[in-house]
Amino acid sequence: MIKKIKSLEAESKKLEPTSKERKEYFEKIFNYSQNFLEKLSSLKAYQSTKDNGAGIYDSPVSDKPLSIEKILDLINQNIDKPGINPASQRFMGYIPGGGIFPSALGDYLADITNRFAGLFFVSPGAVRMENMLIRWMCEMFGFPAETSGGSLTSGGSIANLIAIVTARDTANLKSKDFQKAVFYITEQAHHSVYKAVKIAGLGDAVIREIPMDLHFRMNVQALDNQIQKDIKEGLFPFFICATAGTTDVGAVDPLEEIGEIAKKYNVWFHIDAAYGGFFLLVDECKNIFKGTEKADSIIIDPHKGLFLPYGTGAILIKEQKKLFDSQNYQANYMQDAEDFTDEYSPCDLSIELTRHFRGMRLWLPLKLFGVKSFKAALEEKILLTRYFYEKIQKIKNIEVGPYPELSVMIFRYLPENRKTNEFNERLIQEIQKDGRIFLSSTRINNKFFIRLAVLNFRTHLDTIELALKIIEEKIGIV
Repeated sequence: MIKKIKSLEAESKKLEPTSKERKEYFEKIFNYSQNFLEKLSSLKAYQSTKDNGAGIYDSPVSDKPLSIEKILDLINQNIDKPGINPASQRFMGYIPGGGIFPSALGDYLADITNRFAGLFFVSPGAVRMENMLIRWMCEMFGFPAETSGGSLTSGGSIANLIAIVTARDTANLKSKDFQKAVFYITEQAHHSVYKAVKIAGLGDAVIREIPMDLHFRMNVQALDNQIQKDIKEGLFPFFICATAGTTDVGAVDPLEEIGEIAKKYNVWFHIDAAYGGFFLLVDECKNIFKGTEKADSIIIDPHKGLFLPYGTGAILIKEQKKLFDSQNYQANYMQDAEDFTDEYSPCDLSIELTRHFRGMRLWLPLKLFGVKSFKAALEEKILLTRYFYEKIQKIKNIEVGPYPELSVMIFRYLPENRKTNEFNERLIQEIQKDGRIFLSSTRINNKFFIRLAVLNFRTHLDTIELALKIIEEKIGIV
């Protein structure tokens, strides 16, 4: 047995590279990333290759090791070339964009030290860091510091799920009650809300899509009327989901008025601020977000408004005890941690036990740059979107959607004697085929619109000018 153990030890020790090998790996990967960043301005925002990354299958996982050079070549050819390039300053199709450099360094440190940030007993400093970040976000929305809390998540989808489950458990809803429970949303609510309702076991609940005004914001009078009607019909008004920055047009629902209605009827008030929440840091947006303090729960994505890498969201609850009561479970093998209660542990405040130490990727850039630079970048994105909104209308036959509250807007071209939807479908295809910029599309009331979403921290005025030029150019050839 000793001989076998020694043989296995010799092979397994390859998993611990020497100092020289670590330096070589790091230098090769660092040089690759530096080259990517240096060439980023010349790379396309979207590119379709012949096999669209299928070459990765030519090198399956096996017992045979591969050199770092060949591995990086596989990444370059099959991962970093085909598809959308979200790091590009010309990526303006979907909301998250970029991934600020210090976040990668934060992840590197978190991964090397491999701190387990789920339990206070295991890594008290890591838990304190994440809780401090959560408290900062809670205070930003006006939640009371002494009672509020939450957890960092992988994104808005999990955060929405946690909010709905917490509301369900707080209301003590049982399966027999689900058919009478009512959700109130609008057509502009993110699809992750619908998914969360289903995954939370509430698929039999009633979902009311409340009418919107001309700016795609929830009609509060219609909401009030619908709740009154549901009460008379013996239903249980359960959950109002407002949106602070819709995906399609960036609209912010009238949060203060909705909050008052929620309080009037004792309904859980949830705000999906995954995209728009951090715009609250911009002074001129504070009035738009008035009423956030009335919410019971809010979700927000630092991988959107703070330009972090994908996989960084947050759930915020005004009364953290409700979150703890909903999510906390104990196990015999974790009994050593029971006496360490200085802080709530993230594993007691979310569905996750094993989880990435997400706090480091957020904390490091905030400490390194301070909040001021993030505020400036967010305000810049709003102004760039409004600049585009004004300039695009100088192109003949362009129709625009509502004036942008944040950094998303929609537009379409109205061709003469041609079908409008089909024309704009062709137009977005030509723009994406060109690849210098990436825009996306959506349908509202069966009308095909092109979307501009400006939230990449690298996007500046020259990018907007290029987008206007390309759009006009492509209109001429469709």
